[in-house]
Amino acid sequence: MTNLLLFIQKLPVSTAAERYLLIYMIGVLLIVTSLVVLFFIVFQKRKNKLLLDKFEQEKTFQEELSIAQTEIQEQTLKNIGWELHDNVGQLLAAASMQLNILKTKVDEETKENFSEASDYVKQSLKEVRMLSRSLNNEVILNIGFEKSISNELSRLKKMKFATAELQVKGDVVPFNNKKHEIIVFRILQEFFSNTVKYSEAKNLNVILHYLKDQLLIEATDDGIGFDMATVQEGSGLLNMKSRAELINMSYALTSTKGEGVKLQLGYPFLNLSNY
Repeated sequence: MTNLLLFIQKLPVSTAAERYLLIYMIGVLLIVTSLVVLFFIVFQKRKNKLLLDKFEQEKTFQEELSIAQTEIQEQTLKNIGWELHDNVGQLLAAASMQLNILKTKVDEETKENFSEASDYVKQSLKEVRMLSRSLNNEVILNIGFEKSISNELSRLKKMKFATAELQVKGDVVPFNNKKHEIIVFRILQEFFSNTVKYSEAKNLNVILHYLKDQLLIEATDDGIGFDMATVQEGSGLLNMKSRAELINMSYALTSTKGEGVKLQLGYPFLNLSNY
């Protein structure tokens, strides 16, 4: 301020009145400038707050949408599981009984064919029941996370794999949030489904590594793989990723063409997810 006054005194003004007028104008200019700067700062803060609020609203909306989609999918899977168990299962059981009855009324040569057909029906009935259990979240929670994965791998091994194994490391820590347990299982199911449909793999392996603060999961197949740079995320990949994000899991899917696919998940035991 002192420098400003010295500068004004050196200006070529003829009278004290002109000097005071100049000081007044400069003062007004400083006040106006300060008000403009203050207005800009306040405006910028309000703008940032509005943008942050909008971002939070969109984030909340997406979380609520993911939760709704997950719950709808779970209910749909449960309904399909019931349908398979109650209707398809009953039909296969009835077909098996009819074949056994007919088998007693034919000659020995034909009886062998009936026995083979009956075995196929019984195996189909067993597969349907196993599938129906894997689709019902209540059954999964009842038998446990590790057992559910083991059952799923056993079912898949009978379908097409040379090996389908589960390895558990560390001391098992149960899930505090049962909804999260179901979601993690569904992510693995989606990976298994993609492996069956696309990978041409012969071996499928899952490792559950229980650490002090988190559960690390690694699922791998030895199929044909794919190029990560060119693959488009289909509904399966998006489902896995969105489910993982919903419960604050780390998620990494890697693959090299000709070298299979690897899924890595990290579930924190101290989980602050809203779901």
